[in-house]
Amino acid sequence: MTTVAENIVRTLRANGIDRVYGIPGDSLNGFTDALRKDGTVRWVHVRHEESAAFAAAADAALTGDLAVVAGSCGPGNLHLINGLFDAQRSRVPVLAIAAHIPTSEIGTGYFQETHPQELFRECSVYTEYVADPVQMPRLLEIAMRAAIEQRGVAVLVIPGEVALAETRDDRATVIERARPVITPNPEELDRAAELLNGCERVTILAGAGVEGAHDEVIALADRLAAPIVHALRGKEFIEYDNPYDVGMTGLLGFASGYRAMDDAETVLMLGTDFPYAQFYPDSATFIQVDIRGEQLGKRHPIDLGLVGDVRATAEALLPKLTAKSDRRHLDDAIAHYRKTRARLDDLAVPSRDSQPIHPQYLARLLDETADDDAIFTADVGSPTVWAARYLQMTEQRRLIGSFTHGSMANALMHGIGAQVARPDQQVVALAGDGGLAMMLGELITLTQNGLPVKTIVVNNSSLNFVELEMKAAGFVTYGTDLHNPDFAAVAQALGIFARRVERSSDLPDAVREVLAHDGPALLDVVTERQELSMPPAITADQVKGFALYAIRTVMSGRGDELLDLARANWRQLF
Repeated sequence: MTTVAENIVRTLRANGIDRVYGIPGDSLNGFTDALRKDGTVRWVHVRHEESAAFAAAADAALTGDLAVVAGSCGPGNLHLINGLFDAQRSRVPVLAIAAHIPTSEIGTGYFQETHPQELFRECSVYTEYVADPVQMPRLLEIAMRAAIEQRGVAVLVIPGEVALAETRDDRATVIERARPVITPNPEELDRAAELLNGCERVTILAGAGVEGAHDEVIALADRLAAPIVHALRGKEFIEYDNPYDVGMTGLLGFASGYRAMDDAETVLMLGTDFPYAQFYPDSATFIQVDIRGEQLGKRHPIDLGLVGDVRATAEALLPKLTAKSDRRHLDDAIAHYRKTRARLDDLAVPSRDSQPIHPQYLARLLDETADDDAIFTADVGSPTVWAARYLQMTEQRRLIGSFTHGSMANALMHGIGAQVARPDQQVVALAGDGGLAMMLGELITLTQNGLPVKTIVVNNSSLNFVELEMKAAGFVTYGTDLHNPDFAAVAQALGIFARRVERSSDLPDAVREVLAHDGPALLDVVTERQELSMPPAITADQVKGFALYAIRTVMSGRGDELLDLARANWRQLF
């Protein structure tokens, strides 16, 4: 007799899937036992189901292939939700097996009862309840295809006894991803060419949709004499080997990226869902290219929307464009970028050994020391700021983060999946102290699974980015203190090689030692709490907010905090 669970495992194996992330539980027994019997599909045991989902998201992001995660009934699969939201919003293919309580007990308020098919619907492209073995393997095939073709999360909700039931059909179908080439129609391309040829100053805004189109976008930039501004998720795909790159815009970006956008007569948006309306220029013409038509005009009004993948659209558009002889806009943007880059690099220097370490210096050392094909993950908050500004991409490097969903604690969890997916590449998880503490147990996952992830802790004893947001809004910082342990000592107790650094002079050797270690390693770096990560443009509201923060801080008897803030950022402000 072949069970439904055994057929699921057989189908996964037929589709080249050799790992599943999760935590076992009684309602999952049929599935985990099927994995044990099969012996070719690895069970990657984590310490929290949220980590399993984040790990699967990073796995899928790196490979482009379907990743699989499983959770037991009730609380077990509910823990998956945050990581599945991250995968869904990052548009990576993940299949989730959500075990359910016995069918006969559904609707009775049974132990651990929830309604997963309703709870998962918002974070998936497909969610369905398997009430009878006769529905399988058809629903499995539909779920896999939905995840692969729509680049999102598909969830199958399966009661334990259904997974253990005899399957009516033991077929194992291979789901191959369709790879259509989609371009706008000729009339739309002609209209785009007319708009681009008829203006003097074009700026390209490149997002994650430029993946696989690096050379074609560079050719467009050359023909249009257009600086390329990248969104955060586009950084890993367009920043490298790019003579037209002028950095990022947005809250984490560079002044040069902001200026290149603001000075543009026409903005050509390529595969981007950049959300911050305040960083779009008011009077420019906008042309947007996206494979998903529903995204057109979503963030800013557009003059022309083109449905197509970026590479094919760029190839079709290029012959219609007239090379611009006036390259002053491009030259000015590049010159401004060089000045901005130099100012940022001036901040990435050692502090005096009596002072906490500048996080910019740590990020610069990681960039210089890490492998040319390193995979970086970064926690939401200040680690993402420093990663965006100081980690330079190569054609082989990758940068994974919760850049759209914006969840805390993602760096280590993403690092797990990245290392499983790419066992021979260096994985560097740039974690905040708040994020690491939130999911500290996942350090044990590294040792249990033999994963040589390098965890770098930006230890500023605070929820640092939250503090910055409070200051900018005029609030006295409150509730953001973190009373941290010695993370290096904790890691050593868990069997991980670790170093703790409190002085800049000790940092270069420590970074080299940790990154070179053969196995999991952790570097706990005590950094400056009051370091400001300045946005590229300071609004009047932010100036007002900082002024209110200063007044309120003095009046609350915490004026020493202002002195620390001035000391830490004197070199930035003056």
